[in-house]
Amino acid sequence: MTRENDRYMIRSGRARDAVELAGLHASVQLQTVTGGQPHPGIAAWVEDLLDGHPSVTPDDFLVAEDSTTGQPVASLVGLRQDWSLAGVRLPVAQVELVGTAPEHRGNRLTERLFAALHQRYAADGVPVQVIEGIPYFYRRLGYDYALANDGAATVPAATPSATGQDWSGGSSGGLTVCPATVSDADDLADIDRRLADGSALFCPRDAEMWRYEIAGRRPVDIARRVVAVLVHGADVRGYLVHGARLSAAGELIVVAAACKRPSDWPQAAAAMHAHLNHVGRQYEASAEGPFAAVRPILDPNHPLARLGPPGVMRRPRGWYVRTGSPIDLLARLLPLLRHRWHAADLRWHEPTLTIDTYGRAARLEFTDGELTAVKAVRGAVSPASDPETHAAIPPSALLQLTLGHRTLPEVLDTWPDCLLRDRPTEHFLTTAFPHVPVRVWPHN
Repeated sequence: MTRENDRYMIRSGRARDAVELAGLHASVQLQTVTGGQPHPGIAAWVEDLLDGHPSVTPDDFLVAEDSTTGQPVASLVGLRQDWSLAGVRLPVAQVELVGTAPEHRGNRLTERLFAALHQRYAADGVPVQVIEGIPYFYRRLGYDYALANDGAATVPAATPSATGQDWSGGSSGGLTVCPATVSDADDLADIDRRLADGSALFCPRDAEMWRYEIAGRRPVDIARRVVAVLVHGADVRGYLVHGARLSAAGELIVVAAACKRPSDWPQAAAAMHAHLNHVGRQYEASAEGPFAAVRPILDPNHPLARLGPPGVMRRPRGWYVRTGSPIDLLARLLPLLRHRWHAADLRWHEPTLTIDTYGRAARLEFTDGELTAVKAVRGAVSPASDPETHAAIPPSALLQLTLGHRTLPEVLDTWPDCLLRDRPTEHFLTTAFPHVPVRVWPHN
């Protein structure tokens, strides 16, 4: 707990904060949508996070308390979860519900809450924090756009494909889509375990989390999504996750779609888009407003987007990302780096490879050409001219390389102070850092 000027205390959340935090965030989040009225969906989300969410405890909230009244006046929450980066476990905290009561703004409460949050995660060994939010604002707090999000085409309602396929109804290839039940949770968790070993950045759910997504949230929770299963007879082959209502623009939002067998995707895409159009029409009939389009919050190369009907392409958005040390993050990914070099039949010809980040450096150690360790060491005074330095890469660039957001050629085009000693170094690091597709539906 911290104090400043004896007015505000930063402390962990408590279960008894639920009513006050729900009221606080309902009154400051999405006020342009409600016309200044409390947002019931935000209130329900806060209540759900503090009451029954499988991976959140009250302690995950940080609260700024006004010591003169004892009331919470600002708050945020870090939602801890494990992502998988091409099969390597990656602890992540997604920061949500950052808000301050209007009469207490201007007192650096957001800055102080984030400082406490980052200190907590440094102590707990959570290397990555992510957040969506106000353009540029979170750069001031040490975050950088380092993960792609969105970019798939928005598909107008009931659009036929270029081949004349009717996407508005029916099934395809014996595959059908139907609402999930809690009895599907084990099958869905098994699909996620398989996908976590793939090449993408992925956020797997266990059976408990799937049960919560299917049936655990309050009906008005703004974070609630509808889960459907892709089936072939009694066999669960995949899933589709979409919004529980149409957006203000009449769009049905899709946040996740997966198949157990990649070979199912051509037929699965047809069945899923037929289902989405059917659901959109149902929402329209329930007086929610006109159903305008299906909007996948997916990357443009996701199979559901690539194999689905044509639509209007969107500019990708991004998540702000922070890490306490990109070198420590690199060390966590040692098995992945070793695998990538081994798959490319590459062996490093020296005992070490040093990547300087203009302060600290990562010393990669090799035995018989195979990576054995990644250690943080003091950086060179002048990395550009130091003979022991193989590459000088700014910390934000190394973060983006490590997460697969940018490739080395893209970083070299963007950062003039990204420097490489020679062509073998460039080739070796290009192989280490390929583009990684983002297939993340976070635990919120």
